[in-house]
Amino acid sequence: MKVAVLTGGGDCPGLNAVIRAIVRRATAHGFEMMGLRDGWKGLLEDNHFRLTRETTSGILHRGGTILGTSRVNPFKVENGLERVKRAIERNGIHAVIAIGGEGTLSAATRMSQEGLRIVGVPKTIDNDLNGTDFTFGFDTAVAIATEAVDRLHSTAESHKRVIVCEVMGRHVGWIATYAGIAGGADVILVPEIPADLERVAEHIQRRHAGGRSFSIVVVAEGTRIKLSADQGEQLVTSGALDEAGRPRLGGVGNIVANEIERRTGFETRVSVLGHIQRGGAPTAHDRVLATRYGVHACDMVAHGEFGKMAALKGNEIVSVDLSAATKELKRVPKEFFEVAQVFFG
Repeated sequence: MKVAVLTGGGDCPGLNAVIRAIVRRATAHGFEMMGLRDGWKGLLEDNHFRLTRETTSGILHRGGTILGTSRVNPFKVENGLERVKRAIERNGIHAVIAIGGEGTLSAATRMSQEGLRIVGVPKTIDNDLNGTDFTFGFDTAVAIATEAVDRLHSTAESHKRVIVCEVMGRHVGWIATYAGIAGGADVILVPEIPADLERVAEHIQRRHAGGRSFSIVVVAEGTRIKLSADQGEQLVTSGALDEAGRPRLGGVGNIVANEIERRTGFETRVSVLGHIQRGGAPTAHDRVLATRYGVHACDMVAHGEFGKMAALKGNEIVSVDLSAATKELKRVPKEFFEVAQVFFG
């Protein structure tokens, strides 16, 4: 059996650990492994290479992906599905393991419904996929963001400033919430709850009136802001579109910082972490989780569990329907965010 592997969407710490685990487990099943370059584009352009123990040796700790990645969606390309089907038939591919987030796995779900044999692995630093407790890459991103918040604490206190830390999170605020709680942030702003900047400014003023000389604000890039009570919410974008045709986010941290300084008079600075959260070596947790996902995904192919995704439930790796995993995003629940709000003040 020939099995193809692809990594799609944004890069993520732990991708190479999954690829390595799949290839190692494939030996036990007698699979021939093929790596597709740059996500679904690898099938559209017939760009691939053979994956072996030798080509995947020494990659466990490396960030990024040896396969390359892109946000190309075959269903948004002319005759994309037909081209994918022809490539699969031409290369004698029996199954595809798609490692990706909401975009990549939504395409995988549709392909599965079209009769292709697809297995999914949940990858995203945003942790926004349903059907699994955690995605790999999330722990690493949170660790990086938490370290940044820790470092910002000392400089904010020394200079008696407010510092706004902008983290990733287009639709959900898992990174902001986790890093904010772990780093002791004084305000956390997330996409699930529009940010009322009047209330944020009042909260910071109360803190300073109570004797605190600095404040830390963590804001997810996709947070919608309200500049005043009579204005609607707005999403801050750069004006450009990304590879998937979505508005490219950027600038919410600067707007929040400017508004805080204007409303409070406190010197306010901003630090945008950006792609730093995606890069570098994965944490031990993500290496182990990614490895477990890879082994299970390979076993799913062997057992004919197509149209499903490897998922973490409690401490067990299980198989769940791809359609359920991609039906809607997993947002930060109100009750979880209320834990963070206990410490605002």
